[in-house]
Amino acid sequence: MSEEIIALLKENVIQGRKTIEDEGVDESLDGTPGVLELTQSAIEKGIPADEIIMHGLTAGMQIVGEKFAAKKYFIPDMLASAEAVGRAMDILKPHLEASNVETRGKFMIVTVKGDIHDIGKNIVAILLKGAGYEVNDLGIDVATEKIVEAVREDKPEYLGLSALLTTTRVVMGEIIEALKENGLRDKVKVLIGGTAVSDEYADEIGADAYCEDGFQAIKKLDAFQAAKA
Repeated sequence: MSEEIIALLKENVIQGRKTIEDEGVDESLDGTPGVLELTQSAIEKGIPADEIIMHGLTAGMQIVGEKFAAKKYFIPDMLASAEAVGRAMDILKPHLEASNVETRGKFMIVTVKGDIHDIGKNIVAILLKGAGYEVNDLGIDVATEKIVEAVREDKPEYLGLSALLTTTRVVMGEIIEALKENGLRDKVKVLIGGTAVSDEYADEIGADAYCEDGFQAIKKLDAFQAAKA
């Protein structure tokens, strides 16, 4: 029974069905439980939270990522799946805490000062939550001083900086310099993303990685985690 629920959960993630009311690509799923109902059902049947995440939510999002990369899925398709996973993670959070299941790491994400774009940032945050990371989203247009103070207090392993404009990407470099000045740079990996940046720009400002999208961010984090092991 547990394998059946997990398989259905994975399929509904792929189809971006949050609840029983949502339509799927496969019409045979119409009127059947979606990601939220299946997550709750899995919990009630005693399936461990980490199993629900790994074999249901994360496994489903991996396939969504493959379809997105192959241009079989577009942003609305990917966003529907990501939102479903994000909502499911909210349901699972107290169960993760109660069972002392460790997160894969703390990830702080923010859109830098002067930039108010948040769609890409929000998608990345949802994907990272679905991948098992504890995500602290500081929001948009956040001052460098506030980011540095948040890093000092929250002690994240990773800091994600987003900028959509060439006029605001320079703030990313300023944040990295501020982290150095405050003795924090060697305590946090800095990942940057957004249409205004690139691998070359990451190298230029001394960031640890450039991520084209949320799926690439997860791959980069997996590599960092493997290096620590």
